[in-house]
Amino acid sequence: MKVLSYLSRRSGKAATGVSFDGERVFSLEELGWPQGTDVLSFIRDLGCDFTRVQAPAAGGEALRDVELLAPIPHPANNVICIGLNYRDHVEESDRAGILEPAKAEAAYFTKHVNEAIRPGGAIDGHFDICDSLDYECELAVILGRDAYQVSREEAGDFIFGFSVANDVTARNIQKGRGQWFFGKSLDSFFPMGPWIVTRDELGAAPDLAIRSFVNGEPRQNSRTSCLIHSVAEIIEDLSRGITLRAGTIIATGTPSGVGMGFDPPRYLRSGDRVRCEIEGIGALENSVR
Repeated sequence: MKVLSYLSRRSGKAATGVSFDGERVFSLEELGWPQGTDVLSFIRDLGCDFTRVQAPAAGGEALRDVELLAPIPHPANNVICIGLNYRDHVEESDRAGILEPAKAEAAYFTKHVNEAIRPGGAIDGHFDICDSLDYECELAVILGRDAYQVSREEAGDFIFGFSVANDVTARNIQKGRGQWFFGKSLDSFFPMGPWIVTRDELGAAPDLAIRSFVNGEPRQNSRTSCLIHSVAEIIEDLSRGITLRAGTIIATGTPSGVGMGFDPPRYLRSGDRVRCEIEGIGALENSVR
């Protein structure tokens, strides 16, 4: 099933809902949850027991008629990111002079997100301080249960679902500061969507095509099975000493083909449109202003 946040044309209000067939969306109230239940409360209450959500015989709205928001508009905490998690991206990052991890262990950082940008929403280029705006198509993992000291064999039981994310980056800030947090965390630098596809549909370790396009031109093209550190390994590694709360978003890294990887680099400009696609989940398209 698809879990989404949206603006209902019927009520004129923001809502959280579920689509079972990709054609109609049912609000959580129609599915028996208390009025006003938001997506994070729904995830925490449901956990990973997807059998508790059943499709009604009638009701709902046509999915094409609602305005999609980011599935988690306001993350509960910083998004956890892993850098350089596709080998071809490690190579292009090395050529561009971006920091590399000193060891074989995963390199983590966090991304501050005041508000995730909705499908079709605008990315603020912050061109007053950014001269090298870049895109990174990523598989986002959303946890459905609190995870602490979870083995990789158990990790799938803690995954709520998956979404598409764009880890927008100011390369000059990332490179010039010698750390990644600031250059990754400017307002509007985390588009996400179009929804969360639950783990029972995709499995715990999906092998999915991942692609990006700028103004219709193909840029990135890989598969999520090419991750150096798998989703299960990431959950095991982090949960050794950190409690990962239900609703946590983990961005799992990006393949090669980002703007800095070209010679000369091909960074984003005002008016550009970036489309990120992941097979089995959907497409996330945003413009730059």
